[in-house]
Amino acid sequence: MKHRRMLSFLLLLVLPVLCFGADDSAKVAWTGVEKIVAIGDIHGDHDKLSQILQTTGLMDAKKRWTGGKTHLVQTGDVVDRGPESRKAMDLLIKLEKEAKKAGGIVHSLMGNHEAMNVYGDLRYVSPQEYAEFKNSESEKLRTAFFEQAVEESKAASKASGGAVAPDRVKWDQEHPLGFFEHRLAYGPKGTYGKWIRDKNAIVQINGLLFLHGGLSLKYAVDPLPAINDRIRAELKDFALLQNGAAMAEDGPLWHRGWAEGDEATLDAELTQVLAKYGATRMVVGHTITPSKQVSARFQGKLLMIDVGMSSAYGGKSIGYLVCEKGACYGMDGVRRIALPALP
Repeated sequence: MKHRRMLSFLLLLVLPVLCFGADDSAKVAWTGVEKIVAIGDIHGDHDKLSQILQTTGLMDAKKRWTGGKTHLVQTGDVVDRGPESRKAMDLLIKLEKEAKKAGGIVHSLMGNHEAMNVYGDLRYVSPQEYAEFKNSESEKLRTAFFEQAVEESKAASKASGGAVAPDRVKWDQEHPLGFFEHRLAYGPKGTYGKWIRDKNAIVQINGLLFLHGGLSLKYAVDPLPAINDRIRAELKDFALLQNGAAMAEDGPLWHRGWAEGDEATLDAELTQVLAKYGATRMVVGHTITPSKQVSARFQGKLLMIDVGMSSAYGGKSIGYLVCEKGACYGMDGVRRIALPALP
């Protein structure tokens, strides 16, 4: 009975609830920002993230914000695939607070993998990511959940005669130590669940639109705050996910059309989307650039910053975008990459 009461309480923590945070109507557009540094997909590579932050002067060796009024944009997919997603998120959460005090801003945007972890699509969670949440009570917690599964199987068997008791070995393989702590942490009341649910999917800085996948013509009909609110609402009430924007293939978290589609065919549509918001460029992650460097499409109107740098992809270099004094350029380690100037 004690275990059942504990499990009921834990389940309440992971079930979706409709509870909007204080950041739901957060500012989404900034002008006059002197310097922007934008980083694409991290995928659990805390070391590469730290390397970039120190190389750009945004963080010192003691992991303290030293970027002053710079705006750092991380376009999502901090998590999944790699071994240290939790550590990378903790670093960004810490720097958000420190940058704010210094007059800068850390924009940690929502990627499709952050959303997946919230609504329970765990296909890309690595064993090391679960292990990050393991503690001295993990074995007891897993056993308690297994015992509940056995009880539920017995009840189902009595009702239908067809249920099969779960196999413990298989159960443990499917629920490694740290699994349940991981799920609690991404729940509505968990540290990372609350953090992700209050994030923007898209922001505009100095006329540049930053987001994870891409803003398709279909979704470029509402003001930016409304787009962000819609995705946040879906992650706070899972009933809204079906046919929603957060899971849509052409939604802001998943769209690859601008990154992979024919430029000549789509140029007019991208121009239309940018004009809708008075923007000059769109900056996206999500799709690894063929060159594994920051690159441009559509005569510079689209900048792609996912360079596949995570160790999960075997990435050996770092890459990021810098925009200052009205110009944008890529960086590959210490080498500067020229990008097309807009007419």
